[in-house]
Amino acid sequence: MNFCSHCGSSDIRFRKPKGDVHDRFICGNCQTIHYSNPKIVTGCLPVWEDKVLLAMRAIPPMKGYWNVPAGYMENGETVEEGAKREVWEEAEAKVDIKGVVSLYSIPHINQVYIHFWGQLLDLNYKSGIESMDVQLFKESEIPWDKIAFTSSTFTLKHFFEDRRKGRHEIHTGFLDL
Repeated sequence: MNFCSHCGSSDIRFRKPKGDVHDRFICGNCQTIHYSNPKIVTGCLPVWEDKVLLAMRAIPPMKGYWNVPAGYMENGETVEEGAKREVWEEAEAKVDIKGVVSLYSIPHINQVYIHFWGQLLDLNYKSGIESMDVQLFKESEIPWDKIAFTSSTFTLKHFFEDRRKGRHEIHTGFLDL
């Protein structure tokens, strides 16, 4: 951080504020504390009968690989609204959110994923602006070696395991490097 977003001063110091346990950027001019916290990624696994809808990424990272439609939350939206928006942006599909499948942390890049599962409202879907392709897959058809992110693999495996067992649980995990 080079400048304070509150007053514009370049007098920025990285230190522990009084009463805090973490170092933060603090403006030496106006004393504003600038917090840097993890980003929330929200998404939804659209379901139709015994299939799930995945999107092939048209943008980096992992262009050409499949993923659960997901992306960064926007200010002013709930995680559910963000998940629905991401499904629309990536697959131009509408879903009815049914529940959370997974909470997945990637601490080294400061991300927390919240993946829901939802019922596709109809079969009117197509590639959105961030996707090269969208397809419905049975579990046996999923191109596991072409899944873009560990968060998507985690969600898919737990979703199908829960479905086989006739339950829906919230699964937590993290990428450990």
